[in-house]
Amino acid sequence: MEFTLGDNSLKTFSRCITCLSRIGNELAIQASSSQLLFHTINSSRSAYQSITFRPGFFDVYTVSSNPVQCSVLLKAVCSVLRTPISNIDRLTVKLPDPDAPKVQWILDCYSGMRKTYWITCNVEPDIQHLSLDRQKFPSNFIVRPRDLNRLLGNFQSSLQEITIIATEPASLPPDAANEIGGKAVELRSYNDPTKDNDASLHTQLWIDPKEEFVQYFHTGDPIDVTFSVKELKAFLSFCEGCELDIHLHFEKAGEPILMAPYFGLEDGSHSNFDGTLVLATMLTSQLHEGAAAEPPQVATRTNAQNEERNESHMQQENCRSNASELPSDHTRIWSDLSGSAMKNIGASEERQAQAETVLNDNEQREIQRISRMQISREPLPAGNNPIESNSYP
Repeated sequence: MEFTLGDNSLKTFSRCITCLSRIGNELAIQASSSQLLFHTINSSRSAYQSITFRPGFFDVYTVSSNPVQCSVLLKAVCSVLRTPISNIDRLTVKLPDPDAPKVQWILDCYSGMRKTYWITCNVEPDIQHLSLDRQKFPSNFIVRPRDLNRLLGNFQSSLQEITIIATEPASLPPDAANEIGGKAVELRSYNDPTKDNDASLHTQLWIDPKEEFVQYFHTGDPIDVTFSVKELKAFLSFCEGCELDIHLHFEKAGEPILMAPYFGLEDGSHSNFDGTLVLATMLTSQLHEGAAAEPPQVATRTNAQNEERNESHMQQENCRSNASELPSDHTRIWSDLSGSAMKNIGASEERQAQAETVLNDNEQREIQRISRMQISREPLPAGNNPIESNSYP
């Protein structure tokens, strides 16, 4: 096996190696007459990336009749490409025979210097293949790396997992659509419930696909996928360096999410290279954990808040009634307050009773005065008829 490349192909090749090194530790190489395949898998086997190069990608590409399989450490390959790409005229990689113990890497620099590296390889690698049909994923969207980087900038840099919730724009209630402006996609930070997340920041970001995405397709019920942010950012940097959009395919929680560069065509068959990143997702759906995926309705929130207030009010009343029945320090305090209140009430009643006593004494004096007036009444003069007491109005 032997291939040579330079100029723009060398820059793309270097970006591919960098992206692969951020996913896994070992680079598996499979070469045939029709293509050169690089792929890697992380230690936890939750992320798999493969990059395919076609013969037209290289200046020179030669493979014997027998396919070649080997693996090398990505750390060693990255040390070879540590030389600035702008100083390299061309890169040549040679494997003399399929059973050779080392792979030769040759850098021809513009200064006339030639650097040769020999990297030990494993001729019997543990090759892992993952075949997924992109067309079978029911939901997908295309986004520019610059826009996705801007959206991810709203989250903490230490965030490890992120949740994407997709809803159908036509299924949103009219009121909810007016509130959020047709934002059918939500990005939500995932916090592990088994850990202490009191000091962590929880972020939810609603997105309008018409404004942020190049293409968006989802029908049916809301779905969500939770996956790692580290691998997403690595593939995002790769697509941004290659000036390509990123295409995400997903189905539901527990099913893998597939990412690929978008060349303007569905399968990239007219491009001389292609890449795929497959990430495992969490089995637990976040639609039933915490807030719902659909946009919140004001009436629902209001009713829920009213119910919570009523329940809290009832709990407070029950606590107060229980506190009045059971002796405690709080009961003693309430008793003191109640005693002072009773003292105030008793004082007011005593003042009212005194006022009534004074009023009764006055009435009695008035009655006695009137009686004395009637008893000491003199006879009327002649010619005047006496008036009986019962004739008074």
